[in-house]
Formats: sequence, C-alpha cells, structure tokens
Amino acid sequence: MASRKESTTASSVVMASTSGTLDSPVKQIQIEGLVVLKIIKHYQEEGQGSEVVQGVLLGLVVEDRLEITNCFPFPQHTEDDADFDEVQYQMEMMRSLRHVNIDHLHVGWYQSTYYGSFVSRALLDSQFSYQHAIEESVVLIYDPIKTAQGSLSLKAYRLTPKLMEICKEKDFTPEGLKKANIGFEHMFEEVPILIKNSHLINVLMWDLEDKSTVADKHELLNLSSSNHLEKSLQLLMDRVDDMSQDIVKYNTYSRNLSKQQQQKHQYLQRRQQENTQRQSRGETPLPEEDISKMFKPPQAPPRMDTLLIAGQINNYCQNVKEFTSQNLGKLFMAEALQGHN
Repeated sequence: MASRKESTTASSVVMASTSGTLDSPVKQIQIEGLVVLKIIKHYQEEGQGSEVVQGVLLGLVVEDRLEITNCFPFPQHTEDDADFDEVQYQMEMMRSLRHVNIDHLHVGWYQSTYYGSFVSRALLDSQFSYQHAIEESVVLIYDPIKTAQGSLSLKAYRLTPKLMEICKEKDFTPEGLKKANIGFEHMFEEVPILIKNSHLINVLMWDLEDKSTVADKHELLNLSSSNHLEKSLQLLMDRVDDMSQDIVKYNTYSRNLSKQQQQKHQYLQRRQQENTQRQSRGETPLPEEDISKMFKPPQAPPRMDTLLIAGQINNYCQNVKEFTSQNLGKLFMAEALQGHN
C-alpha cells in the first residue's frame, strides 16, 4: 500500500475506543472530516427510512494506522438495470481519481444502518470478501437515527481472525463452530476511529457554532424518548422471535439425531442376537451391512445465522442501554432543576 506524510496542520477528535489489544494489522482508523460529510450527505440524498446506502472507502495504510481520505457512493439501481456492472463502475471511479492525483487505493466500504440493524449474513459475506482480498479492509457503519439525536454515530468493524478462518473453510456446522470456540462476541472487532480536520476547517466550525440559534444548542435536552425506544424494543423482540425459531429447529435436530442413534443401537443388538442364534444352529452368520447407508444422519442446521442473530440482539441491547442511560440522566437533571425552582 502507498503511504504519505502526515499533515502538520491537523487536529484530531477520538470518536470510538475498544478495550484490549486488537488482533489485526489495523490498530486505528483516521478519517478525513470530508469523508464523514460525504457519507452523511449520501444518506440524506438517497437513503429513505430503512433503505441502506453503501459506498467505497479510499485511502492508504501508514504502519498500523488506516487513513481514509476519500470515498464515493454506490449508485442506486433496480433489477431492471441488468447492464449495470458494479465492478466496472468502481474501477472507472478509482481510475478517474488517480488521474486527478487523489488517493485511490481501496481500503474498505461503508454502509448506513437502521436503528443499529447491520449484523447480517450479507454484511458478513461482503466484509469477508473485502478482508480476504485486502487484509486491512474495514467497514464503516453510519447510524443516521443516532446522529439525528445530536451525536455522530460512526463505527468501524473488522472480522476477527477466528471468523475469517471459519469463513475460509465454510464450516458452519455446530461441531465446526464448537471446535473453533467462537461465539457472537468473537465475530466482529471494533477499531477506534479518529476524525482529522485542518485548522481552517476547525475555524469554520467554530464560526458556524457561534452563528447557530439557541434552540439548536438545546436539542440534546429534549426529554422525548418513546418513539426511538419503542422502535428499538420492537426490533429486539423480532430478533428474539427469530432466535427462538432457530432454537426450536436445533432442538428438533437433536431429538431426531438421538432417536436415530437409538434405532441404530437397537438394530445392531437385534443383528447380534440373530447371528448368535444362527451360530448356535450351525448356520453362517448374516453378512455385515453398511450401517451408515441404512441410517443416514439428519442434516444439522447451520449455526452461523444463529450467531448473527445473537450478535444483533446484543447490539440492540447495547443501543437500548446507551439510550436509556442518557435519558435517565436528562430526567434526573430535569427533576433537580424543577425542585430547585
């Protein structure tokens, strides 16, 4: 990967942090403020409600830091656009950026999310393809619902080495996942994000803040929470229902497997008793048969979808926890102000 000198006229704001040491070649992500604005603008122009927008991240790698310096969106197209080639579109965009001397190296992709609903098989497959081809690739998840409440929600994720190995082997059976010792908490790793702006942009931001109205500055004190919390809990309950259905499927598989094992054991016992009787009568024993063909084991349900559902449930719980803790703080503050007056 190419590299460039760091700008000496920049200031940084840490947007995310992780606990422990990341087991990946990328320890930190540095994003230009322009990239963040492009992602937000892309959703505002093309995203509607739960519709997801996606795009490509461009940049370079400096030691263990991934610098994201530019991005461009995937165009919206329908199934009728059969002639549209996404790969060719990406190559033409990167070729055009290279001609104007802009960083054009592919370092990942971004996606918007609806109330934190991004843990899915589609995201897993896409990130595996990116990370398998480019080891430093990341996916940026932008949550416009949280951002609209006054706090920028932008997180970077990578697949853990354990999950990468499982995806390479494509062994999603219960035995394979048990052997790999992987759970939903070991599927994705969050990478700290640092947003970097030049001094000129910081001066502009201070100037815009001074010109903003008083009402805009106090939006964070809004006590209404029913809509956001209700929607989050509804999505959480839907995923819990999906989890319960997967549990029923696995329990059915376990019962069928146990029942087949019993039938197999009984058949072997009857076969052994019959051979013993034939030998006592001086007859030749029955020929051995292939038991595996007579008793084919039932197909085990794939467990990767269950892990993804568990990961999404955990994400919903974290979102509800963060939202309720913020609102409780507002309510306690409002109660104290009311008592003071």
